[in-house]
This record gives sequence, C-alpha cells and structure tokens, in this order.
Amino acid sequence: MARLWHSFLDLLFPPRCVACHRPGSWFCPACLAAVGRVEGPLCARCGRPLPSFGLCPACRTDGLALECVRAPFFFEGALQRAVHELKYRGRRVFAVPLGELLGAYVISLGWPDSAIVPVPLHPERERARGYNQAALLAHVVAGRLGWPLLERGLIRVRDTRPQVGLDRQARRENVSKAFRWEGPAPPRRVVLLDDVYTTGATMEACAQALRQAGVGEVRGIALARPRFDPPGRMP
Repeated sequence: MARLWHSFLDLLFPPRCVACHRPGSWFCPACLAAVGRVEGPLCARCGRPLPSFGLCPACRTDGLALECVRAPFFFEGALQRAVHELKYRGRRVFAVPLGELLGAYVISLGWPDSAIVPVPLHPERERARGYNQAALLAHVVAGRLGWPLLERGLIRVRDTRPQVGLDRQARRENVSKAFRWEGPAPPRRVVLLDDVYTTGATMEACAQALRQAGVGEVRGIALARPRFDPPGRMP
C-alpha cells in the first residue's frame, strides 16, 4: 500500500531533490555534487580505486569471466537514498534520473556497442517487489545509448541468501550456478548492469553463465560501489 501511495504522489507532484527536498529535480546540483565520484587510478578489472594504475591483489587471478567493472559513484548521500527509494519503497520514478546518470557515464567510457543484460532477480523475489530495479535502469540506459536490451535471457535459477556478512568463499558458494542463459544465441559483447556493485560475486557468477553460453566479452556496470571495500571482496 505504501508503494502505491508513493507512486500516486509522484504522479501528482513535481520532482523534489531526494536529499534536501528542493523543488525542480530529483537531484539538486548541490546534493549530486556532494556524492563522491569513483576516479582514477583504478584497478583495470574491478574498478577499485588504487594508489597507481594496475590490478588490485584480488584481481591478480586468471580465469575471471568479467573483463572489467565500472561504477561512477560511491554509494552514499543523495544517490544512496534514491536507490533505496527505487529498490525498497516502490518509487519507480527514480529509474529515469538514475538511468540517465548511468547512461551518460557509459558513453564517457567509450566501450564498444554491446547488448545490455540486467542482473536478474529470482522470480519469487521479483514478484514480491513487483519489478527488477536493474531491469528498469537497463531500459533507460539502453534507450540512451541505442544498444539492444536483453532482459529475459539470463535467469536466476536458484534463490540465494543475502551476501551481507558472508566471507569471500561463502559469497562465491552462495551464487555458484545460480544463473543460467535460456535465451536465443547471445551476442558477442554484453554489458551486465546492476544498481550497486558490492562484492563482485553476483556479477562474476552472471558473467560465467554468459561465457558458458558463448558470449565473448562481458563487462559490468553499476551506479555505485561502497567507498570502503567490504570484507572478503571478490573481483
């Protein structure tokens, strides 16, 4: 009921900054500027900030399915609040401004044209929420870039525990074989999209499923990542 009420209010009233409530836009310039940007030097693979360019210790491992992952923002401030509104309070309206921010960032990366694949939820979780927030963002990003969107090919075949509090090995085991490609033959290049990149285990498991289906290059993109890496971070 609360989600329906918020959606109704979003239709009736003009946007206000999600953080300071100033009217005019969902992110006022001051509140958006206060959100930290993830800037170089970065790990060439996982995008973690480093003292100098190269690979972080966790990424000096062969056999990873992801080519690289990037996120423009740290998960804090107005951006964190907007993601929570989208993800947990049913405010789908935030998919548009968040997706526009992410789309502009992907353009700045200069990546080759690719198909966009949102990280899927388990069907039961998606039914309970009413939507997959990553898919909503992916629609906006794909439209901004003019890239194809493959929303239903990658599926989550096993529900998993929340990753919070799990160590590195437990995270890997938690999402092992949780994803499978069941669409038509996939394209050569794919960009996986999620709202927040936290441990890397989920996106890597998705990339493994895509590689097994025949995808040649898999990159990852997310809106934000934690300012400080969580314990047991995986690439």
